Amino acid sequence: MARYTGPKCRLCRREGTKLYLKGEKCFTSKCPLEKRPYPPGVHGRAKARAKKSVYGEQLREKQKVKRIYGVLERQFSRYFEIAQNMPGNVGENLLSLLESRLDNVVYRAGFAHSRSMARQLVSHGHVLVNGKKVDIPSYLVKPGDVVSLKEKIRENIEVKKAMEWRRKSPSALPTWLELLNDYEVKVIRTPQRSDITYPINERLIVEFYSKF
Repeated sequence: MARYTGPKCRLCRREGTKLYLKGEKCFTSKCPLEKRPYPPGVHGRAKARAKKSVYGEQLREKQKVKRIYGVLERQFSRYFEIAQNMPGNVGENLLSLLESRLDNVVYRAGFAHSRSMARQLVSHGHVLVNGKKVDIPSYLVKPGDVVSLKEKIRENIEVKKAMEWRRKSPSALPTWLELLNDYEVKVIRTPQRSDITYPINERLIVEFYSKF
């Protein structure tokens, strides 16, 4: 399945909640979901009023989390399989794995204003892990890893904008990351369920996959 390349705001409207795919815009009145809080399309208002089935709710929750983290169906299913083989709660394990992706760390560190921008930074070789280039967005970081930006990309206009946004909202940095300097963070522990503030009901995702 190809990665979605259309308007990102349509995804938020489809899921009926902010997925924070457009950076600072998501926190302003310019967010389309503020003006049109119903699914896109000519039948969008009717869909918003229609009652979802149990399966429909489970499917939408899975799709929502996939879109938040920008992963494809096969990748998401693979993460779920890994989560099942880990000790502890499967749903919480799944979210911890998604949070541990390198592109998510770059985003959560404030180096990028969205996960799609973070994924691009990683793919283009602008990100270092423990001083070595890693260009795989799905790379899973572990406690003790230091993630940083190469010096050349630090002067990029979009990176500077993202950094400025982080300076305005220092509380946005999750507690499982430690800011070493403006362009370097350290993973001090594995992300936990309490670190994720998005409106996610992982139980529905577990129930969805239990049908197969």
